[in-house]
Amino acid sequence: MTEMITADLVDLELDQSAETKEAAARSLAERMVALGRVSDLDGFLADVAAREAQMPTGLDGGIGIPHCRSAHVTEPTLAFGRSARGIDFGAPDGPADLIFLIAAPAGADDAHLTILSSLARQLMDAEFTTALRSARSAAEAAALISGDAAAAEETGPAAAPETGTGIGTGTGIGTGIGTGIGTSTGTGTGTGTAPETAPETGDGSGADTGAEEPFRIVAVTSCPTGIAHTYMAAESLENAARDAGVEITVETQGSAGFARLDPAVVAAADGVVFAHDVPVRDKDRFAGKPTVDVGVKAGINRPAELIAEVREKAARGETSAPTGGPTSGTSPVDTTGDSGDGYATKLRKWLMSGVSYMVPFVAAGGLLIALGFAIGGWKIDKAPSVAEHFVWTDHTSWAALLFQIGGLAFAFLVPVLAGYIAYGMADRPGLVPGFVGGSVAVTINAGFLGGLAAGLLAGAVVMGIQRVRIPAVLRGIMPVVVIPLISSAVVGFLMFLVVGKPIASLQSALTDWLEGLSGANAIILGVILGLMMCFDLGGPLNKVAYAFAVGGLAHPTDGSLKVMAAVMAAGMVPPLAMALATTVRGRLFTKTERENGKAAWFLGASFITEGAIPFAAADPLRVIPASMAGGAVTGALSMAFDCTLRAPHGGVFVVPLIGQPLLYLVAIAAGVCVTTVVVVLLKGARKAPPGEARAAEEKAAAEEKAGAEEKAGAGAAADIKESATAV
Repeated sequence: MTEMITADLVDLELDQSAETKEAAARSLAERMVALGRVSDLDGFLADVAAREAQMPTGLDGGIGIPHCRSAHVTEPTLAFGRSARGIDFGAPDGPADLIFLIAAPAGADDAHLTILSSLARQLMDAEFTTALRSARSAAEAAALISGDAAAAEETGPAAAPETGTGIGTGTGIGTGIGTGIGTSTGTGTGTGTAPETAPETGDGSGADTGAEEPFRIVAVTSCPTGIAHTYMAAESLENAARDAGVEITVETQGSAGFARLDPAVVAAADGVVFAHDVPVRDKDRFAGKPTVDVGVKAGINRPAELIAEVREKAARGETSAPTGGPTSGTSPVDTTGDSGDGYATKLRKWLMSGVSYMVPFVAAGGLLIALGFAIGGWKIDKAPSVAEHFVWTDHTSWAALLFQIGGLAFAFLVPVLAGYIAYGMADRPGLVPGFVGGSVAVTINAGFLGGLAAGLLAGAVVMGIQRVRIPAVLRGIMPVVVIPLISSAVVGFLMFLVVGKPIASLQSALTDWLEGLSGANAIILGVILGLMMCFDLGGPLNKVAYAFAVGGLAHPTDGSLKVMAAVMAAGMVPPLAMALATTVRGRLFTKTERENGKAAWFLGASFITEGAIPFAAADPLRVIPASMAGGAVTGALSMAFDCTLRAPHGGVFVVPLIGQPLLYLVAIAAGVCVTTVVVVLLKGARKAPPGEARAAEEKAAAEEKAGAEEKAGAGAAADIKESATAV
């Protein structure tokens, strides 16, 4: 790690230049820029902010680890800052005084990521952090972090504690020295008595007695970036297991890939701990064992509780379903965040799971249907089946083929929505009853709302079945016979005879309401849809509005086609407006944002609202309100102009399929102009700090000077060439 951090990347008085986490990241990043490790300061900081927005990077114990993978990083780099006052990074126990900024290139290789993971593990050792807090110089701190024991000893005694773990060479700190006292070398195992990882006799801690085998746990840790939290959770769990006299083997599913646990180790395990913020890969390997399923931060902050919990579950005989479905009421979607998520948060995640799997069917089926209309005309839906009548040289037959394939794909919309809502709640066992319930919803014309209800019912029924304790001899047939049979029968009964008919009536009433929309009511609906599409730029509210519009296309009416047109028009506004704003007022945006603006033209034109996310992540308080203003205008105008749309996606490329196409483009243009004006005014009114303003002016002057010199050089070269030609 010595090449990743040097004394120039250490600031032991960070609080003198930074009081917020953003300022701290900027101060440390500027050191990286000075050494040529980061090519674009603002672009890199935007990536850091985007990662921070996913989950706070503050940890218990006064540690902050802002980090990201970025295209603006030229080589893996680590900067360290120490703050006497502390800086808030969102940790439960308060501000952080040790701040590590980790910068990994977008294409970082496994070796570099392994080094970064080594640091993450070191942070779980109290003696390592104590040594850093007492380091007297930047060189000493850099030597401690890099694992350069010799350099650390030369710089001061604080770098080499007399007892406990030492700072290893190349691999960071060691794993412990038992109960003895001695110096640590190499891997840091020391020279004391036997390690504590597998005690031969009981020690009163609740572990098995000497005549019995120790309790064995296998664990999986993972986080969105896969650089820091993944490995910190692993180290924390290993330390807690050692203290409890428990054997543990951890599989870290990080950015560098993962080494799969030995199947024999998994088979011999008495319990499983999942500490993750992204789905566990190959989760079925751990089926049928007592399981604790939490977010990765829980693995870092309360490992002892997790180990105690899995031991209690094992004592009660409480195991997970054979397919990895939980029995304790948790689920793969539950645990993509903290275990403390409320039901509203869980419900949102379940619904988003269904919508995310539904969208590809919508896009493929809807666009094929739209192409069929474009080629064959509006009566193509009356064409006979191509399986019975197809003329190879007739374009109408080809149009009918596209239309009928699209119709079949589109018919999966409600079953897929229901099936994957249930999957989000109860894992794979939820798929069968979810699809069955969704198909019933289609059969009784309960539509999109019926699909939502069927998915939630299926997930709830399966989770209820999984709570029932069954004999071990029957567990093998549960996932393939018992759960699909019982859950499908129950969900089918409920959908056909209990909740399906009322939902179908509500769906019919909603369709009639949309059909009758006109005047002020239609405009108000357009405003609401526009605001929802632009509030979170592809997030849950955006997806709800989009799913509402697409659901109407299953049984298209004039009202539902107007809704689809308003939703797509509003969704195109934010990226197009950001592209225009970076063109007309480029000085208000960073170089990276100006580059993103070029791509945003195409993304916006293609109805990819997410093209505005980089701008919103960097400046949400200005970009999001401006986007909502423009989206509301566009939605209202689209409804007022009676624009219709039969395609669920495509942007400007499906304009021929739009009713009132010229007015539709006017509505989009009006919204884009509104958002552009608002965002330019908001950004222009911002008063930058004196230092930042001066830096911006100097940067602009430097760019202008460089451009002038380049132009002058080009002119001189032309003069020389002209003179040479004359000679």
